[in-house]
Amino acid sequence: MDFQQVSAAAKLLKGIAHHTPMMTSRTLNDLSGCEVFLKCENFQRMGAFKFRGAYNALFLLSQDSKSRGIVTYSSGNHGQAVALAGRLLGISATVVMPSNAPPIKLQAAKGYGAEVVTYDPSTEVREIVTSKIANERGLTLVPPFDDPNVIAGQGTAALELLQEVEGLDAVLTPCGGGGLLSGTAITVKHLRPGAMVIGVEPEGADNGRRGFESGKIEVVETPTTFADGLRPKALGQHTLAVIREKVDQMVTVTEEEFRETLSFLWNRMKLVVEPSGAVGLAPVFHRKLGLEGKRVGVILSGGNADLQAVVEWLGS
Repeated sequence: MDFQQVSAAAKLLKGIAHHTPMMTSRTLNDLSGCEVFLKCENFQRMGAFKFRGAYNALFLLSQDSKSRGIVTYSSGNHGQAVALAGRLLGISATVVMPSNAPPIKLQAAKGYGAEVVTYDPSTEVREIVTSKIANERGLTLVPPFDDPNVIAGQGTAALELLQEVEGLDAVLTPCGGGGLLSGTAITVKHLRPGAMVIGVEPEGADNGRRGFESGKIEVVETPTTFADGLRPKALGQHTLAVIREKVDQMVTVTEEEFRETLSFLWNRMKLVVEPSGAVGLAPVFHRKLGLEGKRVGVILSGGNADLQAVVEWLGS
């Protein structure tokens, strides 16, 4: 993969995806010791960066695939993104989601017009469930992260960030399956090669850190984190390759660290960010990386929070 794919995706998405706002906070800068620029993908269509990659991938499908329809699997945001992109492009979409996915995400995928098929994550494997549906119905699989066109679309968030903010020393994103991190790394290393690219994971879902260090796919069979968007068991082949080549560092944060970060975003900045979206900011907020005095960009990946569950979690 290369930056030209990200650039092409940006042209395709112009006027379709929202150019999301950049936000800063003097209080955040004081607490973190650096100058922080937040790319607010919680204001993206359907509430997350995932719309970028889903629309780019669906638009670039063959006409035959579009006419037959597509299927995907998702813990929530990618499913919503595919559902919305499918509706905009006239492509029927089936989304395989865990039965314990946040209700807000299940309802949104249905609301955008997708057929939602649930499975029991304790007894079933989503890839197997999805593959069976694809084969039986003749549908095309659009993966949530391990696809070049999805990755290219996700990279457009970082492209907007770099076009708007000059002189960044580091860019951080959360990492689940690695699509956002991969697209960000491709973009940053092309446009500002001296800047660090840092991926952030919860301690209980650190397959990316493990794969980054070992050079192979590492599986965390039962990811344990409140950040439901960061529970894929492993990186994909494409995302692992990009992360190994272009990402400078993978770090983890505790549940308490990103809970405190989320509380700050909600209470002080009035930003409704889902737990997964706050993970990328957590190591900056807690000064874990030695970035004091630097200009730092952070992508807040989404805002599809289960409000009642998050309020209870923040108060626990």
